[in-house]
Amino acid sequence: QVQLVESGGGLVQPGGSLRLSCAASGIIFSINAMGWYRQAPGKQRELVATIGSGGTTTYADSVKGRFTISRDNAKNTVYLQMNSLKPEDTAVYYCNRPRAIVGGHLYPELWGQGTLVTVSS
Repeated sequence: QVQLVESGGGLVQPGGSLRLSCAASGIIFSINAMGWYRQAPGKQRELVATIGSGGTTTYADSVKGRFTISRDNAKNTVYLQMNSLKPEDTAVYYCNRPRAIVGGHLYPELWGQGTLVTVSS
């Protein structure tokens, strides 16, 4: 079965830390780029961070310096370490595998179910 399953969300105080995990199955994980998105109440879904199959990372300006995306290919898992959390980081966080076209074949994008992060006193 092809799926992404997020975990690690919860309630944390401002300034605190949280680590999200996304476990992938049914794909050759090591050759896939992966990403984290989030959607806050009343807002559009936005890209938070990406990591390529070779380890190259990108970050939204709003989280740069505070969040770190990483991957463990042996565990088929991508992580999002979130430090110095702010109330505006409150959102549902989603794991994503982008679509790809390789050798004339289209591999569709994948989404996890989401995990809620609430930053509040």
